[in-house]
Amino acid sequence: MAKKILIILGHPDNDTFCGALAESYKKGALAAGAEIEEIRLADLDFNPVMHRGYKAIQELEPDLVRAQELIKWAEHLVFVYPTWWATMPALLKGFLDRVLLPGFAFKYRENSPFWDKYLTGRSARVITTMDAPAWYNFLVYGNANQKSMKRGVLQFCGVKPVKVTTIGGLRDSKPEMRAGWLGKIEKLGGKLI
Repeated sequence: MAKKILIILGHPDNDTFCGALAESYKKGALAAGAEIEEIRLADLDFNPVMHRGYKAIQELEPDLVRAQELIKWAEHLVFVYPTWWATMPALLKGFLDRVLLPGFAFKYRENSPFWDKYLTGRSARVITTMDAPAWYNFLVYGNANQKSMKRGVLQFCGVKPVKVTTIGGLRDSKPEMRAGWLGKIEKLGGKLI
């Protein structure tokens, strides 16, 4: 049976190196026989702001309802996005805020500091780019973006394992370096991880 993979492009512009990375992963996964669905946040119509937080959950737009359906369908989630200001783009954060709701992705237990994780049985790959070298992100920011996405979002909801691929030094990269990164991501897709 084909592995069900959902690729989520978290860049607000589809025509970017992140978009090319998402396509490379897709190409490798399709060649390996995976079943692929995609969400490109730039193409969705939704309000990324939670106007009342969790006090009153606002009605989900049709694109977000579909996103939840695809997340339920998927066995493996692939997030591709740039690192901006040591974190994810605001559009991706808003998408996660609006989609990974209590009752869908998790549920706090009454009179307990613990919660139930509703997205178990899924794995994930996070592919993030940055202008700075990867070592700078590690030394200066402690990989804050990667830790937040891996632990604070995905593992919090029960997704595991979560693997992270960081592509750093993008701003000063040469075409041959970019081609190498695209090839690496295609191979990851081909391994369905």
